[in-house]
Amino acid sequence: MEGWPDLASRDTEALLAPWLRCPSPADYVALQRRVDMPRLVEALDDWGAVRLGALGPVREDAAEVLQRKRAAFLLTATERYGPVHAEVFALFVLHSAHDDEVDALLRLLARDKRLGQTLALMPTVREELEARGLPLSAYPERDARAGDVSRGLAHAARDFLSTIPVNDGLRYVELSTRWAQLPAPYREAAHEVDRALALRHFAPGSVVVGSFDAVTFGVPLGFYYLAAGTGQGLASLTRGQYEQATRELAPAALAMTLYAGGRGVRALGELGVPHLDSLQALGRQWETLLGGDGVRALLEEIRAHREAGYFVAEGGMEAALALREARGNVARAQAWLSQEKPQRAGPSVVKGLGREPASLASLVDEGAGLTHEVVEARLALVEREATGPRLPRDVAVLERQRPAQDAPPPGAEGNPRWGEYVAYREKRLGELKQGMTVEGPLRWDAYEAMRGWFARGMDFERRMVELLRADAALPQAERIYLGDFHQPRIERSVGVWKPGSGLRFADVLVVEERPSRGQIPRVETFSFKSRDFSRLKGNAVETQMKADAREALGYYGEVLDIRRPSLQPLLLDGSEVPVSRVHLIYESSALMLEKMDKVEAAMQATKIAHPGVEVLFQ
Repeated sequence: MEGWPDLASRDTEALLAPWLRCPSPADYVALQRRVDMPRLVEALDDWGAVRLGALGPVREDAAEVLQRKRAAFLLTATERYGPVHAEVFALFVLHSAHDDEVDALLRLLARDKRLGQTLALMPTVREELEARGLPLSAYPERDARAGDVSRGLAHAARDFLSTIPVNDGLRYVELSTRWAQLPAPYREAAHEVDRALALRHFAPGSVVVGSFDAVTFGVPLGFYYLAAGTGQGLASLTRGQYEQATRELAPAALAMTLYAGGRGVRALGELGVPHLDSLQALGRQWETLLGGDGVRALLEEIRAHREAGYFVAEGGMEAALALREARGNVARAQAWLSQEKPQRAGPSVVKGLGREPASLASLVDEGAGLTHEVVEARLALVEREATGPRLPRDVAVLERQRPAQDAPPPGAEGNPRWGEYVAYREKRLGELKQGMTVEGPLRWDAYEAMRGWFARGMDFERRMVELLRADAALPQAERIYLGDFHQPRIERSVGVWKPGSGLRFADVLVVEERPSRGQIPRVETFSFKSRDFSRLKGNAVETQMKADAREALGYYGEVLDIRRPSLQPLLLDGSEVPVSRVHLIYESSALMLEKMDKVEAAMQATKIAHPGVEVLFQ
């Protein structure tokens, strides 16, 4: 990448500098899209790779290289500084890694017969691993080999080093330099260990890392930004502010604020609001949204998997909320984010269209990426935002009013959705029993209405994709939608990212496969809507249409960072491309266009208000 340090130079500090300047987790993740991450991590020395990994989750293609470098650093640190000094570094590695990364690290050390020579010698580390459900006993080392004998000399030297202060010239200078590069809590703990050793007051297992609640540890990414002292974004908080924040905010809410609210904190700071006040405001927002238990559960889901951490760092608050709704399942959370807000009202059934109620299984299309799991996730999003009448959240009431599979209400006999509804009610009852922050279940009529609109919207999307593919197959001059493309490539549910809206999934993205030489390929996006405009009164049609256009432009227009790897070869100079046109296409029918004069007037007003959006009915 232009302006990037030369990877061949192996200059760790120069290679780390752009990352340490990133003002937020989202910027850190976005920067990874612009470089060859496996080569970059390989070019760093082992300690440099550890520091990079502490800034947040790395891309999947670089994860294995990072784990290998972390393992090598732990081995070197233990042998050079002794297990007493190395324990603080080991805690730093563990606290900045997700559970699946720690699992891979432990397996790597055990496979090379290194656990007994490193982490097994560190009491605080062993306790930390036990607390995270990763006990060393679950990672048996391989049998001894002849080549292991030579390790005895290093082992003896390490045991000797663990009993005296590290003050032998170059080794101590190296150790001190690395202490200075740790975040403040670890740096202070390292100096405490050094002082205790010098005074012969050290006892194994007595290391206490930092002065704040240990609950805040084990959540990768946030704290390095807060304490690194780079002068950028969150790191501009002083140590005193940090300590105050950890006292005044619930640790989980603080960590969540840093992880998914970093952009919000920075924006408030730019407006002159004190950083601590910003943290407090966003911390309260998280606890209001999810409750204390919900915030802690979300942190556990993020800590469990690198992929979840990457998803939240990339998508911010909306991605975090989607992950919580999906109970930590990233694929399901992506499906949640792929959907626009559904219509707020609809008929109890879709009448006059000659369609039977569609089962969920009938909506699955594996070839188009609509797996059963994705369809369920999209339905869950629509259910969450449905405005039909609901039953109370009272568990006792729901227990008494439990529906029976073999006793449908009048009008529901033979309806395949009745069985779905019974299962839906049981699932919601179970969620409420667990104390989850969910609404009461929809009543049957409201559920049936919501399902009817959901099936209709999915069917409209499918038909529009077929129509676009047929349009693309025509000669360029005969096309209706894709006449500006030479060779259009049509992709569904494409992940796109913008600083303001985070990660979203466009219904359809079309990219030019045969751009003119040296030209940025043309990109257009499509958003499909099924709405019953006939039910709206007064200026509501125009208001709704303008809101849809504004949302489509905000999510899928202007400049997008396209995240689908298979499209990267078509893009020039990285994944960010301008969008030539946003298409907002509504389903048309007698039901939808009962008042065509109002709809046409609304279309004209919307095009004037949002010229970057083409509004059509199909």
